[in-house]
Amino acid sequence: MFTSSISIHKTIKGKLPRLPFSEMKNAVLGKKYVLELIFVGDAKAQRLNKLYRGKTYVPNVLSFPLSLTHGEIFMNLRVARKQAPSHRMKEGDFIAFLFIHSLFHLKGYDHGSRMERGEEKVLKKFKVNFS
Repeated sequence: MFTSSISIHKTIKGKLPRLPFSEMKNAVLGKKYVLELIFVGDAKAQRLNKLYRGKTYVPNVLSFPLSLTHGEIFMNLRVARKQAPSHRMKEGDFIAFLFIHSLFHLKGYDHGSRMERGEEKVLKKFKVNFS
C-alpha cells in the first residue's frame, strides 16, 4: 500500500505548527502526490517571489506545481503569523488555511467560487475556524 508522500523541511529557527499536513495534503491531492513543504524566512520567500512571479513583496506562501503529481509549497511563518489577526483567525487556523489554499493551487484551481467551495469543505473536515 502507498503511504502519504510529504516531506517537511525548514530553513528557519523555531517550532513548526502542529497541523495534520499529511492528511490535509491527502484530502486535496491524494496519497500518491509528492509534496515538499518548506518553511522559509523573509529573504528566501521574497527572492522566490521576485524570481518566479516578478513581485517584490514578502509573501506568506508560494506554491509551485512541478508536474501533475509533484509540487512544492514555501511558507513564511513570520508573515503568516503577522497576518492572522487581520483575517480574524488564530495563527494555527490561518496557517492551515494558507496550506489548504496552496494545495488547491497545486491541484490546478484558480481563485473563484469553485476553489472556495473546495477549500471550505476541507477546512470544515479539519475543523479549521475561518472567516
